[in-house]
Amino acid sequence: MTSEKRTVSHPAIFDGSAYWALGQDVLLNDLGSSPAGLSCADAKARLATYGRNLLSVRPGTTALATLARQFRSPLVLILVFAALVSAFVGEGHEAIIIGAIVLASCILSFTQEYGASQVMEALRQRMSRQALALRDGMEATVKVEDLVPGDVISLSAGDLIPADGVILEARDFNVSEAALTGETFPVIKSVGPSSPDARLAQRTNVVFAGTSVRSGTAKALVVATGSQSEFASIAEALERAEPETEFARGIRQFGHLMTEIMLVIVLIVFMANLMLHRPLIESLLFSLALAVGLTPELLPAIISVTLAKGARVMAASGVIVRRLDAIENLGSMDLLCTDKTGTLTEGVIHLDGWFDREGNPSDEILLWAQLNATLQTGLKNPLDEAIANTQPAPGVSAWSKVDEIPYDFVRKRLSVVVQQRSGGQLLVTKGAVQNVLEVCAFVRDCRDRRPLDLAQRQAIEEKFRIWSSQGYRVLGVAIRRFRGQEKFSRDDESSLTFAGFLLFLDPPKQGVRETLQALADRGICVKMISGDNRYVAAHLAQAIGLRSDRILTGEDLGKLTKNALFAKVRDTELFVEIDPNQKERIVEALRRRGHVVGYLGDGINDAPALHEADIGISVDSAVDVAREAADVILLKRDLGVLVRGVDDGRKTFANTMKYISITTSANFGNMISMAAASLYLPFLPLLAKQILLNNFLSDIPSLAIASDNVDADQLRQPRHWNIHFVRRFMVSFGLVSSVFDFATFAFLLYYVKASASMFQTGWFIESVMTELVILLVIRTRKAFWASRPSRLLAILVTAVAAVAVFIPYSPVSTWFGLVPLPLHVLLGLLGIAGFYVLVSEWTKHWLFDHEVDNRHKAKSLLDPRILKRRWTGAAR
Repeated sequence: MTSEKRTVSHPAIFDGSAYWALGQDVLLNDLGSSPAGLSCADAKARLATYGRNLLSVRPGTTALATLARQFRSPLVLILVFAALVSAFVGEGHEAIIIGAIVLASCILSFTQEYGASQVMEALRQRMSRQALALRDGMEATVKVEDLVPGDVISLSAGDLIPADGVILEARDFNVSEAALTGETFPVIKSVGPSSPDARLAQRTNVVFAGTSVRSGTAKALVVATGSQSEFASIAEALERAEPETEFARGIRQFGHLMTEIMLVIVLIVFMANLMLHRPLIESLLFSLALAVGLTPELLPAIISVTLAKGARVMAASGVIVRRLDAIENLGSMDLLCTDKTGTLTEGVIHLDGWFDREGNPSDEILLWAQLNATLQTGLKNPLDEAIANTQPAPGVSAWSKVDEIPYDFVRKRLSVVVQQRSGGQLLVTKGAVQNVLEVCAFVRDCRDRRPLDLAQRQAIEEKFRIWSSQGYRVLGVAIRRFRGQEKFSRDDESSLTFAGFLLFLDPPKQGVRETLQALADRGICVKMISGDNRYVAAHLAQAIGLRSDRILTGEDLGKLTKNALFAKVRDTELFVEIDPNQKERIVEALRRRGHVVGYLGDGINDAPALHEADIGISVDSAVDVAREAADVILLKRDLGVLVRGVDDGRKTFANTMKYISITTSANFGNMISMAAASLYLPFLPLLAKQILLNNFLSDIPSLAIASDNVDADQLRQPRHWNIHFVRRFMVSFGLVSSVFDFATFAFLLYYVKASASMFQTGWFIESVMTELVILLVIRTRKAFWASRPSRLLAILVTAVAAVAVFIPYSPVSTWFGLVPLPLHVLLGLLGIAGFYVLVSEWTKHWLFDHEVDNRHKAKSLLDPRILKRRWTGAAR
């Protein structure tokens, strides 16, 4: 396209009234543009006028909003209110201390959560989309958010359309508008005005932001961007809630559990203290402090920090996470579905042979293949690149392009029409052998042609089978001659002459067998889903260690009902000759069998399967629609990268569960003990400010959990949220904690005969110590001395323990109502804490062994062989 030099001042913001009904010239003039697009200077000026091509930014992304969110917790608000009431009735000292601790906790949570959000924003920036636009008459890569009205953009198959626009040129251009209109089938788009009153789906000359190109090519004039687009105007109505992940569901159920326990304890303790005629404000503060002490209030921040830390580590390993929840799903994945090209094979395809119908090398076949591959302008693919990179055949430069019929996934063919300077037109078709044969009526024989009969068809299919079983990807080439025809369509792909074969080789990726074994060692099964023929797929499976005898073809799959496919997928390793629309059915059936399914894809038709999978995985070089549908993006198309991502996902999940297990078990026991003690003692076992200080100090080491080491045995199998086990864990360790709390009470009351202040100080130190040691015990399934914590975690635990012991001896002790303890009392408390460690260690092993036994028992109950034996026995 030649650059048309124009100097225009861009108009006031275009009102866009029925723009789809205007002619191209009128619309270009109104937008101050031309078929050659905008100049860079004009585009920059318009960006300042129209704004960036983005939907409205959701609130809550600023530092101030994140800080405000920390104070939105009902518990925090009630505690602040109670502190204000305390100040109002003359307890100003108490109110200041409580307010300071609450403020410190909120700031601590804020710094972690905001830091995590900044990490995720940086990762999102790495995945920003780009578009092809004409700037200064030349095609240039532009960030999607920098597009402005008046830009001319190039679109091809696989592109996600970045803005609303009117089509200036189109070639077999089909667009999927399901995201906007709900229409399942692609819509044909073409040049020419639509009716002024045409509804959205009837505007056949318009493309809309958020839709995707299914096939063909086009150039479009951008008319509306960002919040002015049709997609933005109905975005709220279109917005589909993401399905709740297993992890999110577990967190929600855990929240309900903690709320129920907290409400029961707080109400009982508050009412009991009032019945014991204790001061109202003191009882209220104590009850609310109990609620805060029981609640893992740092959980949102810990989850955000742990997931963000995991996302950052994964990014360094070449895995970009687009949705934080996906990290847990990646760690839980037990089945991976993948294509073969580029993941199981090298992905660097070589054209290895060009043969005529008889199987003899033929320069003519290479010539026609190169004309077809180099002159087509539709969907780019590795096969065309392999043909183009081969030594040029003699005479290529003597031909010029007349027209093309772009590739689509139904025909599986691509045709280009060429002609010589002094000769007729030649249509060259290449594609899958079966799909080329179905439009052939002749075969080429010694530069002549003769009708295609059954014997010749069988000979062609036999050559195809032999080469495929040797691992070659085989395409067919056919031709047809025309004279003086100006326009060509799919109807012209008929009565073709089958001319020969193209053989491509894509060898297995080096080390892929070891990578598949590494996935198997982690409890992940791999199934291949490929559009290639059964012979190529079986040859590759044998080479890389997958079973090659469990095959299901697309033709057979099409005959299966939903329930029949459900039964069949379990014992199928290779899904071959699969139609793109069948991929989603396979993933759905596997999920119905209870698998957590990952799907790795990068093509136009992978988007539905990526959406259906528990974890959609794509690559950085994928088409737009696949990247946008994926939860995780691999910067390198390598299963080895995915293995590291799985490990990182499991580490992230393990560290998140550590915090939940540690906090609930320690807090539950302490709060139960405190509630019981408050009903027995003539004084409060801990003052509200002491409870809050205890809680604040014990939360500090939790901030290092995100960077804690994870034992290798926790990476070997997929991990899932188990709310029943969390409940058992909390109750078991809570009871152990309460037993030692009561032992501490007995030691302080009957042996030391402690006053109220000494009792509160002794139990404050004991409570902090037990929460710190239980952190070291629960963080690993091994003996705690056999698993090394991270350096930061070890430092924080040691530092907080030292601070807890030091505070009663410091000048600030009177602020918190603490007193120095005699040495023998301190040593006695440390001895109780030591014995508590040993009992907790035994309890941990008993719980985990019991969990393993239950899991094995559940597997046995579901084993089909055992079920069959029981059924047979019952029948007898």
